[in-house]
Amino acid sequence: MGPAGYPGTEEYWPGNDVVDLISITINGKSELQATGYPRTKDMTVLLKRKIHRTRFMDKPILILGTEDPSTNTQAKEFLPVAIKDIEREQATIYSTIASDSSSSGPVASRTTKPVIGVYDPKQLLLTAEPVKVEHLFIDLGNVEDGLFAKEFTAITARKHDVILTVEPWKDKNYKKGDNVLLNTINGTYDPIFKKLYSVLSGTKQTVYLRFAHEMEIPIERYPWQSQDPVVYSKAFRHFMSYSSPKLKNVKRIWGPAGDRGSIEWWPGGDVVDYISVAIYGLPDKNITDPKKQESFSTIYARKHHRMLFARKPIFVTEFGVKGPEDLQMKWLDDAANVINTHPEIVGACYFNLADNPKAWGQIAAPDWSINRNTFISFTKELNP
Repeated sequence: MGPAGYPGTEEYWPGNDVVDLISITINGKSELQATGYPRTKDMTVLLKRKIHRTRFMDKPILILGTEDPSTNTQAKEFLPVAIKDIEREQATIYSTIASDSSSSGPVASRTTKPVIGVYDPKQLLLTAEPVKVEHLFIDLGNVEDGLFAKEFTAITARKHDVILTVEPWKDKNYKKGDNVLLNTINGTYDPIFKKLYSVLSGTKQTVYLRFAHEMEIPIERYPWQSQDPVVYSKAFRHFMSYSSPKLKNVKRIWGPAGDRGSIEWWPGGDVVDYISVAIYGLPDKNITDPKKQESFSTIYARKHHRMLFARKPIFVTEFGVKGPEDLQMKWLDDAANVINTHPEIVGACYFNLADNPKAWGQIAAPDWSINRNTFISFTKELNP
């Protein structure tokens, strides 16, 4: 197998039975023309990332140079440094990786109707009978000032379970530019985590706990995005292992968007109970016409494949479609069919609000809100 080692390498893995050796290239001509991801200029980092992307493939690696002698010389010089850095993380990251990719793929575990949830700040859908779980987004400042405890208690008082997305920033000492992942690893936020876990321990409702989501998208909407995947993984592991023993009512969620190369940030199956992905009809901010939205099935097929090496069930913790009601109903019919035919999908949570306008620049943020009857009609299409 001969990838460049570019982001998304794992998605092209053909299987152990037809591969004896993996080759990766250093600054090949085609890679230098690629613009999808920022170019990595630090040779040690470049080598580590390319090797890291082959970690699920239990095969020897051959590193190929280029026609540029200076690149080859630099690669030879920094390869031992990169290898030492990788070996240093063996116990914390790499020892958790199963090498048998012949048994890979998300685990089919649902035997009953999927869990139905909503992110619904305006409370237009949450009283509908099918709703069993509510999505709550919080930052560290919300934990410190008590807002989290108040909102969490309101949800559990409704006898609903909670998808809790924890964003590790905006604590009282937060400054723009803070490395929130290193702060997590170094224990800076431990007093806040202690307060958060104390609230979680006070209920018997199930809590689907998601930390530092959408980490793989190559932007900087959140300070944990576009960061070293090993550093991210160590921060995730620290947060999910903070409560010892693990609370019985807490299900740990690893929550990439499901974009290209997302499995690079996989923290290890011992700290993950479910994978979550986000599925929105508009693939990017260059498309504003609702009729040009991708179908749920098209998006899910792509993101499902990217979870090739992760042996966990999937919870679609965010999904939504924009447009007139008839278009939304058609899109949701397709979504119901996908969920019905994929038993690895254990739950789905609709995002019933407009997105954050700041994230969409000069165009209007998409509004994913749907009519209550449309939502109920979707839930009725799901198999019992």
